[in-house]
Amino acid sequence: MRNRPIPGSSGLIRAMSLLGDPVLHATCEPVTDFGPSLARLVEDMYATMYAAEGVGLAANQIGVPLRVFVYDCPDDDDVRHLGHLVNPRLVEADGITVRGPEGCLSLPGLEAATPRFDRAVVEGFTVDGEPVRVTGTGFFARCLQHECDHLEGEVYTDRLTGLRRRRALRAARRAPWARTG
Repeated sequence: MRNRPIPGSSGLIRAMSLLGDPVLHATCEPVTDFGPSLARLVEDMYATMYAAEGVGLAANQIGVPLRVFVYDCPDDDDVRHLGHLVNPRLVEADGITVRGPEGCLSLPGLEAATPRFDRAVVEGFTVDGEPVRVTGTGFFARCLQHECDHLEGEVYTDRLTGLRRRRALRAARRAPWARTG
């Protein structure tokens, strides 16, 4: 998919990095420039996330190895959480562990029951460099943990074990978008 503008937005829809792309499996670099290029990146990330009908997107998923993610995600009470985090750090992940369905825009059409904590707290900054702390529960906590994993070079299949992992990776190899060569 080529980069293209999304109607009603100043952001560009960017091409999605797919499982197997080296950018998804490397730790992202901290953001040091909080200028206009960061604001454009965040706009592009929102446009791309909405076009792909996702609830979260990390910068490396569009080929940019920086510690940034965006989200527009409900929690289990259907409360909408909308925002972005620059240089996020997962500072707390606790509560019960829930094995729930999880998918990823970098593995389109696939899903697996993935264990995650039911509560997560992430600290980071806005595009303007202002400190921010985000707390999530339920599905939103899953989203926060998922996006933080991306910035560490991990995808949800890395959290799977045994038969679940083998099935998910086999499905990824057989998917129409799978890398060849």
